[in-house]
Amino acid sequence: MNTRVVGATLFVKLMSVYREKTTMFFTLAFPIILILVFGTIFMGKDNVNFQLYVQDLDQSKTSATSVETLGESGKFRIIRVDPAADVTQYIRDNKVDLVLVIPKGFEVAFMQRTVLRDYKASVNITYIYDPSSSTVSTKMEILNGVLAGINLEMSRMPPFLRSAEQSILNKKYKFIEFFIPGIIAMAVMTLSLFGTVNLNTELRQKGIIRKLSTTPITRTEWILSDILYQFIIAVVSTTAMLLVSYAVFDVNLHLNAWLPAFILLNDFAFVGIGMILTRFVKEAQSAAAAANAISFPMMFLSGSFFPIELMPGFLQTLAKTLPLYYVNEGLRAAMIFDDNLAALRASAVIGTFAAVVFILGIIATKWEEG
Repeated sequence: MNTRVVGATLFVKLMSVYREKTTMFFTLAFPIILILVFGTIFMGKDNVNFQLYVQDLDQSKTSATSVETLGESGKFRIIRVDPAADVTQYIRDNKVDLVLVIPKGFEVAFMQRTVLRDYKASVNITYIYDPSSSTVSTKMEILNGVLAGINLEMSRMPPFLRSAEQSILNKKYKFIEFFIPGIIAMAVMTLSLFGTVNLNTELRQKGIIRKLSTTPITRTEWILSDILYQFIIAVVSTTAMLLVSYAVFDVNLHLNAWLPAFILLNDFAFVGIGMILTRFVKEAQSAAAAANAISFPMMFLSGSFFPIELMPGFLQTLAKTLPLYYVNEGLRAAMIFDDNLAALRASAVIGTFAAVVFILGIIATKWEEG
């Protein structure tokens, strides 16, 4: 193998990036935009604060105090609804998903319970809600917890069961810090797969790959230069994502040798898949569609955007057969948990997969059919 030929081919590919600045900018910008968008959305994920619409039909001092107590829980921002309003229509007109209705007689029942010790006295607080909302069930669960606490306090009985939190990590991590490794894995996969598919199909359609068979460059040298090219672009993309994450969200991640190792393994795996695709799909449009069919399910099923524990059991099983899942798990083990053993196990799986598909990709790449 001639390293000078590999270096020259790599230089040509990098110069093509320089000539296509706009395309490269948007390629690198996409994962950064994802980090900025999701990081901003979930910046306060650990301190959830919902809007809670309350209609107080009792209009008493006791009901007003109870509403203030709900606001003091830290979970809700109280918005009062006119007692004369039709709540159902109010929900439709104002695009509200939940209104808590305090009924008339609230203060009377409260006094019977607390002053007269009439433990049969009770009151029904009604939740009127829109079941199509994705957050309404969470709001009601939090409300039930807050109301349970109020009931316990009124009973004047100390709780029998208490809870204590103990994390397996030495520090508390923010959501964005769990999110970044998945975005890095997803971005490297996309760059490697689509970069290989787009380049090879374009060169095949133009007949350039066939002409390469008449030059001194070998298949191994060509493929190695492609791997190095994709790796350099992936490192640049990852560096940009990390710089933005540290600057904007003040993240704190473990950056060690595992990061470039997983980038390289990810690169080998999806360059190999890209070479296999371009062997069987000749047109650029068809190859891009085939790459989309592979990459998009992996993005959403491998845990890049949300934990696979949220998925049904059969999808969790499917997720654990996907190579991107092991890149995600390995990066999180290394960058968040600082767990070298877990990172090693994940690297062994993705490394084995990468070796198999890369060898198949080399076999599938034939000069004479270009």
